[in-house]
Amino acid sequence: MHDTRSICLRALARLPVVIPIWFLAIIFPFFGPINSAVGALLVSFTVYIIPSAAHMLTYRKATARQNAAEKPPFFMPSWTAMYIFNAFIVVWVLVVGFGFGGWASMTNFIRQIDTFGLFAKCYQCKPPPVMVAAPPPHALHH
Repeated sequence: MHDTRSICLRALARLPVVIPIWFLAIIFPFFGPINSAVGALLVSFTVYIIPSAAHMLTYRKATARQNAAEKPPFFMPSWTAMYIFNAFIVVWVLVVGFGFGGWASMTNFIRQIDTFGLFAKCYQCKPPPVMVAAPPPHALHH
């Protein structure tokens, strides 16, 4: 694609990257809620759940545990304790990080959209005041 002379082909190849970035730039007032949703939903998996689950899957067989380059730390009495500890981390992060954290961040994101609209004209402005209808004019007394 880099060797082609066609500007249209190069632009077309770049659109899948540019459009999501452009969309995020438009809704930038919601960067905080978006960042918390990404943290709760993605970081929980990549930092805690995937490594713990990978460790459990790697050392599930006795031959893998015997040939392990690193044994469990001194404060873990056995491989079973290490497995239980990893299972606890997976369950805890699924419930607290992904479950409660995901729920709280998505609730906050939805509340921000309901309050300010998806494409707010003013970043974090107060909603416009509600206009109250004027009372009907009274009859003049003679």
